[in-house]
Amino acid sequence: MIDNFEGKYRFLSNFYEHPLTVDGLTYRNAEAAFHAAKSVTNRREEFTTLSARDAKHLGRKVDLRPDWETIKDDWMYHVLKCKFSDAELKIKLIMTGDEDLKEGNTWHDNYWGSCTCEKCKDKGRNKLGLLLMKLRSELKEDN
Repeated sequence: MIDNFEGKYRFLSNFYEHPLTVDGLTYRNAEAAFHAAKSVTNRREEFTTLSARDAKHLGRKVDLRPDWETIKDDWMYHVLKCKFSDAELKIKLIMTGDEDLKEGNTWHDNYWGSCTCEKCKDKGRNKLGLLLMKLRSELKEDN
């Protein structure tokens, strides 16, 4: 199991600085591309130059589009497909083999990952890891 997206596996993190183009706009990282879609108004361009940390911070302040909770998983998958359309990243993802991918963390993100702190006890939904494994499987089939 790959249980955190650090070191050798940092490329799996949405905070990994690697440009990606989503719907015609190029972002510095997947985190910025993800948060860009949250707003009721079209503010996506504001996110294109932001670090992942700054994008996450701004994404918490925008007025959420009313359908966000129902589309956020699909949007994340769309962002991941754009990110891993890069040949180098695609190969790296495929090379994780059949390992379970878990976005282990200590910052209490139990939706996209699984927090390993004493309070949370590693019981997160790990949606990011699951989406990455789904994409990896699709990429393998395409090769």
